[in-house]
Amino acid sequence: MSIALMLIDIQNDYFPNGKMELNNPMKAAKNASEILDWFRTKKYEIYHIQHVSSRSGTGFFLPNTEGVKIHKSVLPLEQENIIVKHTPNSFLNTELLNKLKEKEVKKLVICGMMTHMCIDATVRAARDFGFECTVIEDACTTKDLIYLDRVVPAEQVHFGFISALNGMYATIYTTNEFLTQNTASLLM
Repeated sequence: MSIALMLIDIQNDYFPNGKMELNNPMKAAKNASEILDWFRTKKYEIYHIQHVSSRSGTGFFLPNTEGVKIHKSVLPLEQENIIVKHTPNSFLNTELLNKLKEKEVKKLVICGMMTHMCIDATVRAARDFGFECTVIEDACTTKDLIYLDRVVPAEQVHFGFISALNGMYATIYTTNEFLTQNTASLLM
């Protein structure tokens, strides 16, 4: 059974001076980088998911901009997979599912941005496809949301979605838990 890492949308527009700055993206990216280093050391499959906007008027992740580029903290190596997507769900209209099947991947470790959108959509889809998912919650982040003139702080949004995924859709770890606990159980 094979395991793979998915780094979802860790792209420049989500960082300071980007078009859609998130809550504390540097912390999430640092943690994602530590998970990435672990996967590289173990020589496991790695998939960088890059969102490129295909809708006019979105304002961020626009083609041929600095903002659409993968952040320097998790830059892909030449042999690592880059999957371009145009929707929150990393599987929708992409080659991701076929690539994972080719490599006989059964378990996914997921990090990235935004918790309430692309992480949530991708984890739920992955589970529907039969993958066992682990989400590294502190290697993910999101932003404040507004509904009916009420602001829901990013931290509440993040933990609300992480709590909803926990159990039925994914096992949740922090970076430290993943790196320091006996991760052999993940690989069986």
